[in-house]
Amino acid sequence: MTAPDELPVPPLARSAVNRAAHHRTDERWLAEAWSRARVLVVEMASGGRALARTGDDSVTLVLLDADAAPRVDPAARLFLGVEPDGTPVFAVDAPLPELPDASPVSLREVGHLLSDRDAGLFTTTAALANWHAGHRYAPATGLPTTAEEGGWSRADGNGNRMWPRTDPAMIVLVHDGVAGPEGRCLLGHNAAWGSNGVIRRFSCLAGYVEPGESAEAAVVREVEEEVGVAVERIDYVGSQSWPFPGSLMLGFHAYADPGQPVRVDPAEIAQARWFSRSEIATVLSGGVVDAGNGERVALPPPVSIAFFLITQWLRAAEPGPHNLGP
Repeated sequence: MTAPDELPVPPLARSAVNRAAHHRTDERWLAEAWSRARVLVVEMASGGRALARTGDDSVTLVLLDADAAPRVDPAARLFLGVEPDGTPVFAVDAPLPELPDASPVSLREVGHLLSDRDAGLFTTTAALANWHAGHRYAPATGLPTTAEEGGWSRADGNGNRMWPRTDPAMIVLVHDGVAGPEGRCLLGHNAAWGSNGVIRRFSCLAGYVEPGESAEAAVVREVEEEVGVAVERIDYVGSQSWPFPGSLMLGFHAYADPGQPVRVDPAEIAQARWFSRSEIATVLSGGVVDAGNGERVALPPPVSIAFFLITQWLRAAEPGPHNLGP
């Protein structure tokens, strides 16, 4: 199993199942495919948990045969695609069955430990299920909607149809372009996270892309708004879904002069500071770095693209953002 900091792409950007979108509108095919499908059960009411089997170095999702899966309305079956051997894969939002050798897990907990196939299936299911939960009524008419097209659209009684959408958001690791252990990056502690007096989590700066705005412009705007720092030399690194409930995170590295004063917007950021590579390496190895107020620094979870951006920067051997891509 690949270690989290060695993944070649962000952890929730992986997939190994053909989505086979041309089957979504073929109701006859979908009905036949269900009879021979493998089914992922995700219980959204419990925080989006699925059953998994955990080994010494792996976490594997449990997929059930269709005849062993919970019974749901056929319209509620989410068609996820077709495996390389031709096996259809569906998902359902239902209470988890009890299996003696499996336990419930969440995508946040294990997404980085899953295989490419399982990461893609779990991420897609969470994103679709969250979208369905928020679109039970048509925004234009107020009429109730029902799921159609294998779970990839909803329509009201007048035939008005809508399809899943994701909200684009940028996330950026701001750094000083310096190679080696003394190179520094700028991380912030979001005001909404609070503090337990023991651990204070720091992460990359992020924000939604506004209407009429490019992702790169959002990087410049959000960093200036949140910490008062001007950035340049913005490099795109990669993206991943963040289905909590429905974002697409666009990841960047950007250069900033650490001589600029850091002025946080207290409504957004409670604290922001520059960290050296040696400090980041210490935290990742389990060591203690003081947040500046007696609390120890923590970093974002391995399933996040923020963790990916930080570890990519940590391994960079040469100065300059052009060398900080995946």
